[in-house]
Amino acid sequence: MPDESIQKRRICFVTGTRAEYGLMCSTLSAIAQEPTLALQMVVTGTHLSAAHGMTIKQIRRDGWHVDARVAWRGRTTGECTGLAIGAMSRVFERMRPDVVLVTGDRPEAFAGATAAHLNGICVAHVHGGDRALGQVDDALRHAISRLAHVHFPATKQSRDRLYAGGEDAWRLHRVGTPGLDDLPMTRVPKSGAIVIYHPESADEEVEYEHAMMLVRAVEKTSSNQPAIFIRPNNDPGWRGVARACDEAAARGHRVYHDLPRVEYLKQLAAAGVLVGNSSSGIIEAASVGTFVVNIGCRQLGRERSTNITDVAWGEASIVRAIRSVMPDGIGKRFSGANVYGKPGAGRRIARVLADVKLDTKLMQKLIRY
Repeated sequence: MPDESIQKRRICFVTGTRAEYGLMCSTLSAIAQEPTLALQMVVTGTHLSAAHGMTIKQIRRDGWHVDARVAWRGRTTGECTGLAIGAMSRVFERMRPDVVLVTGDRPEAFAGATAAHLNGICVAHVHGGDRALGQVDDALRHAISRLAHVHFPATKQSRDRLYAGGEDAWRLHRVGTPGLDDLPMTRVPKSGAIVIYHPESADEEVEYEHAMMLVRAVEKTSSNQPAIFIRPNNDPGWRGVARACDEAAARGHRVYHDLPRVEYLKQLAAAGVLVGNSSSGIIEAASVGTFVVNIGCRQLGRERSTNITDVAWGEASIVRAIRSVMPDGIGKRFSGANVYGKPGAGRRIARVLADVKLDTKLMQKLIRY
């Protein structure tokens, strides 16, 4: 048994969206089960937005304790981020974490990493080194990497990209992605479409037209089956996508603000196709045998498996791509490998967080070359 007198290392996870929270669930469980670690959680971003489903409720239903809430308010993403950096600095001063853990490329993760780094707290970053255009995502991901002291890249390409960018090799722990740790193994019949589309631009009318194009495309290819639509994140332009989701609901489709991760993964495994531009199509879908029609430029540059069909905007080309993987409304099953690895990343991350020395060598960063 561990010595109860030993102070546990406090790992503070900052979460701002349903997507990165769901991706990290297995890691949170592994941290909570590690005898020498104590999990803290700071919740911000769309988790606190009624328009996006108030998903802090799901975090609590999943059994996690929320140590702090940081409001995500402002006229622009820049103002929201700046205010959140100040608020998180005060939260960290109170909670005194040993490590702040962030994921991916979102402004919420950037705010957490910035506040931690500037306050002398170790930053650990999951999914650094990836490429994905998004709106500001690629720049923020690599900015977070420069702020981070410990890196958990998912693939060899991402690990090599971090090293080429000046990160020391000993800081890099290639672990795979925790998003593959909790996938359903059932072989269910595949039919119907899931649509997840996040805005590519701040123009709400353009984003409305893009999202309505997806509504029409799945209606032409799904043999009168209602599709599942999951509403967008809070990137500028999201209201246009949300308006199209409301119209999809009026046309008889199933529309959700959010689905609990277990339910979402079941639906993903059963779907004939995932349509849109979600990172879950790039990362998780291959491991549950689902083909993906990835549209537009949001995921441009991201490493991907061969279940992905990339399509430019155009209703006819989207319809053709969906029919190629879901003829007659019945989905094919993808049986190839997932470039993001195999399950077990969450346990590997927790083990590194327990063992890494939080010393001067780790905390004083200097670019490698």
